[in-house]
Amino acid sequence: MSKTKKASQTADRAGDLYSAARENPYVQRLIEDDELRDNLRDAFESAKGAYGRATGNGKGTVKAVTSDKKVQKDLRKAAENLQEASERLRAPKKHKSRLGKLILLALVGAAIALVVSEDARKTVLDALFGAEEEFEYTSTSSINGS
Repeated sequence: MSKTKKASQTADRAGDLYSAARENPYVQRLIEDDELRDNLRDAFESAKGAYGRATGNGKGTVKAVTSDKKVQKDLRKAAENLQEASERLRAPKKHKSRLGKLILLALVGAAIALVVSEDARKTVLDALFGAEEEFEYTSTSSINGS
């Protein structure tokens, strides 16, 4: 087989693998989700630190894992980060609703307008409860008691 034929087969296979990876939903989540990548990176670093400490101390790995508090802390942190990454992978991606944000912004704006503007308050109260009837009060009694 010639070198050019092998190279083209390898390139085709690499292209197929790339396409398959890009279509994989887990790979997509890994590409798009910053927190997922951070969780995986932190888990790897914690596990790497625990492994280095457990194997490099001269005691023995079993003794290091069972008695060394720092190794246990690193392993616990790695497990927590892996658990968070697993939950992020399994959870459906939340789509941020622009309509919801727009409605919330409109409600906040309306509340501020009602607080600030007396005319707006009167208009809303008139629309909800009907217009107020204006009346004048005149006293039938006099100040001197007569």
